[in-house]
Amino acid sequence: MGQVSASLLSEPGETVWLRVDVGLPMAARREAARLARRIGIDEERVGSVEIAATEAATNLQRHATDGALVLRVALDGEHASLDVLATDTGPGIADLTGALRDGASSAGTLGVGLGAIARLADVFDIHTLPGRGTAVLARFHADQDRPQAGGVEFGGLTRPIGGEEMCGDTWAVRYAEDSPAETETEEDPESLPRPVLAMMCDGLGHGPQAARAGEVAQEAFRASRATRPQRVLEDLHRAMRGTRGAAVAVVRADFARGRLEFAGVGNTTTCVVTDGRRTSLLSSPGIVGAHLPRARTVVADAAPGAVLVMHSDGLNDRWAADGFPGLFARRPPVIAAQILRDAGARRDDIGILVLKEAPAR
Repeated sequence: MGQVSASLLSEPGETVWLRVDVGLPMAARREAARLARRIGIDEERVGSVEIAATEAATNLQRHATDGALVLRVALDGEHASLDVLATDTGPGIADLTGALRDGASSAGTLGVGLGAIARLADVFDIHTLPGRGTAVLARFHADQDRPQAGGVEFGGLTRPIGGEEMCGDTWAVRYAEDSPAETETEEDPESLPRPVLAMMCDGLGHGPQAARAGEVAQEAFRASRATRPQRVLEDLHRAMRGTRGAAVAVVRADFARGRLEFAGVGNTTTCVVTDGRRTSLLSSPGIVGAHLPRARTVVADAAPGAVLVMHSDGLNDRWAADGFPGLFARRPPVIAAQILRDAGARRDDIGILVLKEAPAR
């Protein structure tokens, strides 16, 4: 992947999707242990990872209508974690409080081991919609000294089209390296979290050539010193000539100051969700790497509690924010998983990224 810039916060790490079948618990335990050791989780904690992955897989196997277990290496600056993320299409959990008691179970709902998973994980989150489905997140840190980067929390998922191992959709998040003049406000700039730049890239088509376009976009995004979305797009366009090209959206997110700047080219979806209402930020026609128009920069408010959602056209963009009661207060990986479950029926590569202001500590 090349040298990683010190300003980079995150890109998709290794992601393993495991579908529900009779061998899911064993496969989940094996793959979770492999990834945990790879990122340097100590052996005692590897045992906790194995238990959590096995319990989550057993829940899916016994109770879910359909679903998947996602094992994902999550990067946050120089820190790595392992996400164990269970997502299903129902039946949901009618009594969430009861289900979180250690050992609780009932024939029609998830529940076996959820309390144990919550106790073992460094970060636990869950969202359920009775009749529709549940997402459960258990995150295990490779190290315990992990300051929240940039005043923003984020999480995303990628999934290749069926039959392919490589995904043409990708994303990345890095700091916007501002000069003092750019951050000048009435408040002391040093007292506010730094803004970040977020990119969603949909490499055209599928398979290795689409994945290569995404890799070049990531490399150019890391290397770019631009701090504004349009300039970032121009850097990516120059780097991606000779590739298949991509639809790309870039957002400068400054939640501390309540401001978003957006520029996009091609068919991706970017929207801001506030108080159950969704506001879309529209891209310009074109292909980054082939034909780059002068993209229109859109400025939007990021009111307290605002959530930024970016995804490729592998997800149907007609999902409604008010159709997910309580979801946007949850952690970004859980938000991403629930939207993907409902909107990800198209046969295509999928990429989704969610950003929001980090909670006060």
